[in-house]
Amino acid sequence: MKNNQAIPFNKENFNQIFSFAFVLMIVISIPSALIADYFKIPLAWFLGPMLATSIASLLGYSIKTPKIILSSTLILLGLYIGNYIDKNLFYQIQDWFFTSLIMLIYIILSILIVSKYLQKFSGYGEKTSIFSAAPGALGPLMILAEDEKKTDLSHVATAHLIRLIIIITVFPFIVYGFYDNSSLEVNQDIIQNQSEIDLIILIFLSIIFIFLFDKFGLPAALLSGTLTASGLLQITEIASYQFSSNIVDYCLLILGASVGCRFANKTFNEIGKNAFHSLIATLLLVILGVIAASVAGLIIDKNFFTLLLSYCPGGIYEVAVIAIFFDLDPEFVSFHHIIRLLMILFVVPIILRFLKKT
Repeated sequence: MKNNQAIPFNKENFNQIFSFAFVLMIVISIPSALIADYFKIPLAWFLGPMLATSIASLLGYSIKTPKIILSSTLILLGLYIGNYIDKNLFYQIQDWFFTSLIMLIYIILSILIVSKYLQKFSGYGEKTSIFSAAPGALGPLMILAEDEKKTDLSHVATAHLIRLIIIITVFPFIVYGFYDNSSLEVNQDIIQNQSEIDLIILIFLSIIFIFLFDKFGLPAALLSGTLTASGLLQITEIASYQFSSNIVDYCLLILGASVGCRFANKTFNEIGKNAFHSLIATLLLVILGVIAASVAGLIIDKNFFTLLLSYCPGGIYEVAVIAIFFDLDPEFVSFHHIIRLLMILFVVPIILRFLKKT
């Protein structure tokens, strides 16, 4: 099977589990998570490894997260989010049409405004600016960008990575400072006498949906497939399983480290050249996100931070982790980020076609 599939069952990926690059990643990540936890940094098991592996990657250390490990981690996180899905959720989805419409407007304005800034002040080309300005969806955007001439893939990737680091690092501290501290712990109440058979059923059906979603090109197949399987089994009361907070911490460690590993083959000099304009672009996207969240708050009765996180220009899995940690309606946030991915894949090609005609 090809490496770009959601769950790469092949010899190369399994061999990476026993590679020095993965062992080194773990050796770097565990102490950084423990140190961050000791200093009570919010989302410590995610932020600690993310920052440590980012620095290690930029220093030239060969570290890597095997895709099979990352995929397994994302499935577990998806199942954890799935615990929030119940029958009442479907009665709420009809109210999410308007928040999804706001998402579409937010995406269009983000691309138009931020791309103009990047063209004028950073020297990016027109197409590079558009791909760099899109609020998220780095993976799918890189695939689209590869087919477009006059697009600097390195600038696109660097812009998104810097934005992701800024958002994921700063947002937890903002929530920690302004949100009710009583809700900042992952649920510790584990259901007793759970059936491992239920867990096997959940994982098996999740894998089936993931492969189906991946085959038909649906975005974020790992998360959307797992949520579909988990929701279906829980609503029908066929199977359910709740993970302990320790399992969630280990998942956060792997996911955080995987973000840092994306800086492989990049240098401090390259990051430095893009940092300032990426910071301004991120600030513009956040301002637009705050406006979108404020408008959505007039339509739907949701916590402002839940809405802000839903319009946050970060990675879908990383943002879902923040929603889990702070208990900010993870199913609502995940739904809107999946919708965002679909909309970006729809909007960007239309803008590019329009540019070709002008």
